[in-house]
Amino acid sequence: MNQDTRFFGHPAGLSTLFFTELWERFGYYGMRALLVLFMTAGVAQGGFGYDSTRAFAIYGLYTASVYMASLPGGWIADRILGQQRTVLYGGVLIAIGYLTLALPAEATFFTGMAVVVVGTGLLKPNISTIVGQLYRPEDPRRESGFSIFYIGINLGSTIAPLACGWVGEKMNWHWGFALAGIGMVFGVITYWFGLKRLGEAGLRPVEPPSAEVGRQWKKSFRNGLLGTAGVLMAGLALQGTGIVQFNAERLVDFAGLVLFGLTLALFGWMFFGGDWTAEERKRLGVIAVLFVGSSLFWAAFEQAGSSFNLFAKNNTDTVLWGFDFPASWFQALNAGFIISFAAVFAWIWIKLGDRQPGSVMKFALAMFCATGGFAVMMMAAQRSAAGVKVSPMWLVVTYLLHTFGELLLSPVGLSAMTRLAPSRVGGLMMGVWFLSLSMGNYLAGRLAAFYGDMQPYELFKSLGILTLVAALALALIARPVARMMRGVEQ
Repeated sequence: MNQDTRFFGHPAGLSTLFFTELWERFGYYGMRALLVLFMTAGVAQGGFGYDSTRAFAIYGLYTASVYMASLPGGWIADRILGQQRTVLYGGVLIAIGYLTLALPAEATFFTGMAVVVVGTGLLKPNISTIVGQLYRPEDPRRESGFSIFYIGINLGSTIAPLACGWVGEKMNWHWGFALAGIGMVFGVITYWFGLKRLGEAGLRPVEPPSAEVGRQWKKSFRNGLLGTAGVLMAGLALQGTGIVQFNAERLVDFAGLVLFGLTLALFGWMFFGGDWTAEERKRLGVIAVLFVGSSLFWAAFEQAGSSFNLFAKNNTDTVLWGFDFPASWFQALNAGFIISFAAVFAWIWIKLGDRQPGSVMKFALAMFCATGGFAVMMMAAQRSAAGVKVSPMWLVVTYLLHTFGELLLSPVGLSAMTRLAPSRVGGLMMGVWFLSLSMGNYLAGRLAAFYGDMQPYELFKSLGILTLVAALALALIARPVARMMRGVEQ
């Protein structure tokens, strides 16, 4: 069987997914760069005038919800729609959500955020699953294919803060959100016209073992939609009658309980339920380790959109050669560094071959990189304590170290998840991976909320200690976990 090598030695379908994800990330990171800055901007400046604690809480809730929605999104693709159709519907919803954000009202702002959450939950886990399905299990191009896909992600992520950040901060916040929506419209068009290149990858849902089981899947889907609608209507009724008053803090606390409860229930089912073989249970154990490592890393990494973002605005000199650039432009550094170094990391793994460290050791190295980033921010915070704005190079070095951590963890984790996941729940297990991002983003928002109560130095010191302890723990268990992964590690 001849290999498809039409896209730089990879399957042609990778090009469709590459550019679709590019535009999806353009929208997400354009909105993410503006979110906290917009909410904390004064009403006279076109913002909401929220304090930092409330803004970080909403930011954490939004980013956590985006990834938490990946779990039902993966299930829907596996059981009902197939990955290809689910990605298409998700892209359409994301575009609608960002364009709704462009309307200047609090109600439309939060409605748009909710629509983006649903759309991203449908698109995000399934587009990565399709990437994995483009390759045969034994194809050595798989990991480098994910690295190329990751470059597409980060092209969009680099352009987004520069474009949306400038329009939002310098012209009008809502125009910046509208630009994110226009980018997603391009993504939907790209995907629609490139569908034929995907072939059978993700075309159909998993075949049910019987007609009765198929009907049960569809019934569960219908009941889930009705249940969600019922909960939303009940919440609106309680709010309208004054019986319960919802606010950002209560919603964040409630979402945290749901997230932790969902995680415990999911892993309880994974280990104590399901018709798993002994080999599959061993793989699920490895997935649990990767889940914890990923959650802790993203809790540290996602300070970029919250505490680092406000540090850039309030404590960092943003005038370079007489040009006053938007604080949101720092958000482009991470993605720009990934574009610069992703190919280098991919080359290193190919060059090392069987001698490269295992997935868990790569996770440990990622956490050490995060620790280094917080050490740099501690020094920057010390210098800014005197009321002097610090050089932008402190943030540049921090983002470089965190980028190295991301390159050690994210494409490796995505690839490991597609190899470890039992085939009949591939989309669901990819949802588990994105649930780890949800947990990390939620924790990031909760940790960043201390920014208003703690000095930046103390916050960055606490986060540095957390990442260092996690790095040491992962390094200690790397060898035992590597033995559990024999047969799937490379």
